[in-house]
Amino acid sequence: MTARILIVDDHAVVRDGLRMILEAKKDLSVVGTAANGREAVAKAGALRPDVILMDIAMPGMNGIEATRVICEAEPSIRVIILSMYHTGEHVFRALQAGVRGYLLKESAGEEVVRAVRAVMKGKSFFGKGVERPSKDVFVSGPSSPKSPLESLSIREREVLQYVVEGKTSAAIAEILGLSPKSVETYRSRLMKKLGVTNVPSLVKFALQHGFTSLN
Repeated sequence: MTARILIVDDHAVVRDGLRMILEAKKDLSVVGTAANGREAVAKAGALRPDVILMDIAMPGMNGIEATRVICEAEPSIRVIILSMYHTGEHVFRALQAGVRGYLLKESAGEEVVRAVRAVMKGKSFFGKGVERPSKDVFVSGPSSPKSPLESLSIREREVLQYVVEGKTSAAIAEILGLSPKSVETYRSRLMKKLGVTNVPSLVKFALQHGFTSLN
């Protein structure tokens, strides 16, 4: 059985490099690429790939949020994170979103091939340099650790993403089809939920908790 793969990364050189590695294998086929989270969601629905290789730090919608949306809509799709970042918060949030594997970009190569083959067999795969989480992470319930970001609604997370990217309320409003006043309301609400009082603190919070990363 040939694994059908969608590659998601905002850098063309990364997408092209991964395509070359994967298509050199007879049992792997790249069916498409995407440059950001929103495009990934759309192409996942249209192409129905078996596996998605997903970056985290992307504009508009980051890889973890895209993974969450994709896995809720298409539970059979297996997502593997391929990122520069390997903090516990990043790995935890990725697992909560539904990923099956997590690799560091610096170790990409044959490890990507092994990861794809592993998740196709129903296994999890954590690459070199990524600490394999305890089984407790996979168990939901009151005792499970929670990220403060989980208190945010989908719309609030969208606004947070754009605020962290430095977009104005007017620009965010145009992108999301809202009024600037609505955007400001969402921003105030999410800042209150996260316990921050200004935008610089909000950006710092987002970076520390693995919501977004500096490229």
